Amino acid sequence: MGWLEKAGQDGFVHAMLIGLHRFRSVNLAYGQAGGDLALAEIARRIRDCVAEELGPDALVARVSGGDFLVASAGTISRERWQWLAEAFARTVARSLAIRGDVLHLAPRTALLRAQPGEGGAAMLDRLDQALSSLQQQTAKRVSWADGSHRARGRSAARLEADLIGAMARNEIGLVFQPQYTVSTGALAGVEALARWDHPQLGRIGAETLFAIAERGDHVAQLSHHIAKRALAIAAEWQPPLALSLNVTAEDLGDEEFAENFRVLLARTGFAPKLLTLEVTEHALVADFVRSAQVLGELAGLGMRIALDDFGTGYANFQTLKALPIDTLKLDGSLARDIDQDPRDRAILRAIIAMARALGQKVVVEGIERETQLAVLAHEGCDTFQGFFRAGPMAADEIAALLR
Repeated sequence: MGWLEKAGQDGFVHAMLIGLHRFRSVNLAYGQAGGDLALAEIARRIRDCVAEELGPDALVARVSGGDFLVASAGTISRERWQWLAEAFARTVARSLAIRGDVLHLAPRTALLRAQPGEGGAAMLDRLDQALSSLQQQTAKRVSWADGSHRARGRSAARLEADLIGAMARNEIGLVFQPQYTVSTGALAGVEALARWDHPQLGRIGAETLFAIAERGDHVAQLSHHIAKRALAIAAEWQPPLALSLNVTAEDLGDEEFAENFRVLLARTGFAPKLLTLEVTEHALVADFVRSAQVLGELAGLGMRIALDDFGTGYANFQTLKALPIDTLKLDGSLARDIDQDPRDRAILRAIIAMARALGQKVVVEGIERETQLAVLAHEGCDTFQGFFRAGPMAADEIAALLR
């Protein structure tokens, strides 16, 4: 509450309380340890999404049980705060594997903008009352603590229409996160990331962007648009550079996905051997058999397949055996303390050894210190990315690096 009090004195505060409806049933079904695993994964998802959309100054905290608080100081439009809430809820609601089962949790979210002079306790009380009321309803998922309905201004349908128009006009921008070879420090490739500078709402990150697309059933269209633009841009770089693209569950469920990608590669002239498609475990669990088939088709076209966010979900040896995976991409949470905690370093060493045995490369995200990089070098890791070397860059900056 101290953060809320200070932020309220310094300026505007927007807050939301994300609640997992009847989370106690998860504890009853899988025990306290199983419930804790689920909470840890949900907390990670919210933290990462908030970091991307709001930056490092936002507050993220677990309040109690299955309730999580997100707060941000500064000027944020009412419309944007609502869409951020729906984006965070979309992240939480993704399939969650626990002890062989797949869970689909449906969060409810209460929102508010602090009133002049309102203290932290009063904000939390308002949010808690709104969330309690919301959890008694069956269809409604998001509500403002002042009792109002959806933010006036740009309706959901209007924003979805804005997105369709933005894709038609090539207004969805891309940035590229550089990846470097651990042993030499040489630029090894880039990961493409979507950004949308909305004329009224400002910068919209990838998670909110896909939440908007999901409500209008435009995820596959957005994913195709991003891939098309990224491949066209990367095809112009000299010398050629490896490119990574993210793949969604909706992509893997599309019967024409592999063929559409083959056509994209042919039209842009981008070499399939330089393309890596990154898929998360959460995208796979929706239909594992179908996903394995599609990824096999893509690998057959010469593309590489990476299992993204490895170490944060529940991938087992069967997953690694059944899929044509070339690369394990370790989430930054696994690397955070590898230079300080011997247990974290031992886990890293074990993952690298397993990958070597399976003929797979290892990429580590979130490297921010030289001492972390030194550990990667000593343990024989292949590639890393993170702010220690570079954050996401514009396409022309990548071209300049290559020159």
